[in-house]
Amino acid sequence: MSKQVWKPGNLLAPVPPVLVSCGNMEKPNLITIAWAGTINSDPVRVSISVRPERYSHGLITESGEFVINLPTQKILRAVDWCGVKSGRDVDKFKEMGLTAVPGSAVSAPVLAESPVNLECRVFQTIPLGSHDLFLADVVAVDVDEDLLDEAGRLRLDKAGLAAYVHGTYYALGKQLGTFGYSVRKKPARRRK
Repeated sequence: MSKQVWKPGNLLAPVPPVLVSCGNMEKPNLITIAWAGTINSDPVRVSISVRPERYSHGLITESGEFVINLPTQKILRAVDWCGVKSGRDVDKFKEMGLTAVPGSAVSAPVLAESPVNLECRVFQTIPLGSHDLFLADVVAVDVDEDLLDEAGRLRLDKAGLAAYVHGTYYALGKQLGTFGYSVRKKPARRRK
């Protein structure tokens, strides 16, 4: 198989198109972020990359807090819209019919329509060029009880989350395996 060599580009995909809420309950704001990720497990830490000229950048810098809201396919239009409109000009919650509710640990609002919300507090900001990288501790996680099974386990596969791949949104597909399936021992066969 032959390959073409291209100039450097951001083709790491798929990524979650998250709605990051910031500001406060008096003036809540949302920004769509495709560059978000887990950076540590203990303590639990995440990152988001935001252009310095974006309205949300100033809100996050000022408060030191934000919430990563995992969006569902049901609110995908709002995800896209919040990525192309500025909170300087419009109230994104109002325009998209979304609900801001108080966070349990941060002053930034939580998006009620999101099944999982990661409340975050910035501990470091790294200027990288076109974007600043906000590194944050996850200080609380809010989970819709509808996604918990009888044993209390989170069934995020039932949430209808979306993925973003190089300018296009996708629904997540069928399960291909579970963590560790490649090395898991198969049950011994019983003899008759």
